[in-house]
Amino acid sequence: MFTGIVEELGEIVGIDKLDDSARLVIKGPVVTSDAGHGDSIAVNGVCLTVVDVLADGAFTADVMAETLNRSSLSVVEVGSPVNLERAAAVNSRLGGHIVQGHVDGTGRVISRTPSEHWEVVRIALPAELSRYVVEKGSITVDGISLTVSGLGGVTGASEATGSDTGDWFEVSLIPTTLALTTLGRAAVGTPVNLEVDVIAKYVERLMSAR
Repeated sequence: MFTGIVEELGEIVGIDKLDDSARLVIKGPVVTSDAGHGDSIAVNGVCLTVVDVLADGAFTADVMAETLNRSSLSVVEVGSPVNLERAAAVNSRLGGHIVQGHVDGTGRVISRTPSEHWEVVRIALPAELSRYVVEKGSITVDGISLTVSGLGGVTGASEATGSDTGDWFEVSLIPTTLALTTLGRAAVGTPVNLEVDVIAKYVERLMSAR
């Protein structure tokens, strides 16, 4: 389990592409400082298992076809920055919200509106995930725990204010998030990994069973 509080902005330093998988080499001195084989590290919100810890502060992780098909890890390149977070310790504060590292789908940055002290980022939302997203609720974007500040589109709960016809949500990024995560530099059109609140999915499942 993770909290969505990014510990470090790492970098993809190697990719070994196989027929149905890939092995990534990811540099992250902070998250590897106490990591070992078998530990979990979230990479852009995707829970990956450490295969080896290298001497230069990097680690290797295998990414299966299912993960590549469902996440933006399929398009990372050598040199790509990535958000990194170690699994939560049971004695630590839950600074964000409950994050599993299981990506539900990918969205796309469709606009950025800068302000004096923050920036509003609008992200296109797959229609099948819209029902799990609520204004003032939590969502994970590339492994970052964020609060939904706006919601709209075809099936969205709020009135759309832009020209986009699909579902979208907005998040307001503070200077720390802008400076220390990939969302600070994600241009319009950039794909992002999305994980909705798992509690919403459990509630839906329980209610449908009744």
